[in-house]
Amino acid sequence: MTLQDTHISLAHGNGGRYMRELIESLFARYLKNANLDIQADAAVLPGLNNGDLLFTTDGFTVQPLEFPGGDIGSLAVHGTVNDLAVSGAIPKYLSLNAFIEEGFELARLEGIIKSIAYAANAVGVQVVAGDTKVVRRGEGGGIYLATTGIGLRDDRLNLGVGMIEPGDKLLVSGPVGDHGIAVMLAREQFGLRGDVKSDAGSVLPFTQALLDLPGLRFMRDPTRGGVATVAHEICRATGLQVRLDQAAIPVRDPVNSVCEMLGYDPLFLACEGRVVAVVAADQADAALGCWKNLPGGDMVSLIGETRQEDPYVILETDLGGARILEELEDDPLPRIC
Repeated sequence: MTLQDTHISLAHGNGGRYMRELIESLFARYLKNANLDIQADAAVLPGLNNGDLLFTTDGFTVQPLEFPGGDIGSLAVHGTVNDLAVSGAIPKYLSLNAFIEEGFELARLEGIIKSIAYAANAVGVQVVAGDTKVVRRGEGGGIYLATTGIGLRDDRLNLGVGMIEPGDKLLVSGPVGDHGIAVMLAREQFGLRGDVKSDAGSVLPFTQALLDLPGLRFMRDPTRGGVATVAHEICRATGLQVRLDQAAIPVRDPVNSVCEMLGYDPLFLACEGRVVAVVAADQADAALGCWKNLPGGDMVSLIGETRQEDPYVILETDLGGARILEELEDDPLPRIC
């Protein structure tokens, strides 16, 4: 028995195996009900006559609080909005909880709140409720945020990991790993500096662009655990094999360089403004065309497919070989969101 079997570690928050087992063995075990779906980004609430009401919640502890391309405020808005967007919803309302450490500068707090307001206005959501708590100096990381989001979805839309079939194609809406590396460089832990910017932003234009495609099966934003973890979620839920084409997965050169120097795998690094979509094979070209016509769609790519074979995530490598891509266990970059 290891320490991770008896105590919480950072790996329990990385989106990988330890986090999955924690949720399944404790949270889902005791909170199980007909509306709890631990495989979904947002829950569908019953009882509405003219559309589905989707509900999601998230917490944000990123360190540092500001990073190239965003800060904890804009990240909180985009992270919550994106969970609704990949579920096929149009985000409408947010709540905001702020846990502020004693001694935090008011000017810095004002900047974060301005960032929240700007991001919310840009995506068309309203912050309609909230709460503020102050903790003693040394008991927090400056400020933590928790958000809840509500959105509306056409009740005729049928998305979910259970819709995925053998032969479906996996697409990604842009280069991966930008957010994880941008946050890591902002910490200056390894004496490295660079101009990598986080991809943190709303994915709503990308998700809405695909909703009319009859072959759309499933969407997910690859946050903690990255694209590889989304592939494992699909594999585990469907019993299908997921094959990823390493050469087709877009990674910016600076991100690749940092990963090679420090031994990171960009497939496991968090994105905060990307979508992984699964579509029927005969709809893949149409989906790519929809995305390429959007601002920021210049690096969209078809990155893999599902197969009726042994349920593993297989990476077809640049050298022409193939290897099993194991599920994430260690936490390569804690507190990235």
